[in-house]
Amino acid sequence: MKLIVGLGNPGNEYNFTRHNFGFLALDFYAKTHQLTWEKPKNHAIWLKNNDRIFIKPQTFYNESGLAVAAFAHFYKIPPQDILVICDDFELAFGKNRYREHGSAGTNNGLRSVIQHLGSDQFPRLRLGTGNDALRRQIGDIDFVLGRFTSTEKDQLPTLLTNISTRIDELL
Repeated sequence: MKLIVGLGNPGNEYNFTRHNFGFLALDFYAKTHQLTWEKPKNHAIWLKNNDRIFIKPQTFYNESGLAVAAFAHFYKIPPQDILVICDDFELAFGKNRYREHGSAGTNNGLRSVIQHLGSDQFPRLRLGTGNDALRRQIGDIDFVLGRFTSTEKDQLPTLLTNISTRIDELL
């Protein structure tokens, strides 16, 4: 059994924000694979496809670990079988980076997952949202909670297709 987690914030006001890149990636994946999200349980919207469970935590980003731990414990999924997909403003927009384990860095969602699982030994796919000039201008909080620029939006279909392919490769 594999658990695939997209990080983001619940609520329509956060749709298409940088912090919701994980949600966006899983929504695109579900749509292109004709999968349907179920009603929330264990603090997350979820779907099951064969031996894969996909979740979008419905706690706020900084408490994402609650849902991850709830699903991991219920389905007895070890950390190494959990893939967390999140935004990363330290990576250039459009880049992604996969690591099998490691620290949370500056990502509070990953920090929460590590805290609630009691382990950092889970894979993560970081999706680059970096735009240093804009980030310096508006600050980190407004940057991650801000919507993609029009140029970034134009690139999203190609990026999401590539991310979807990457998820399949990783699984």
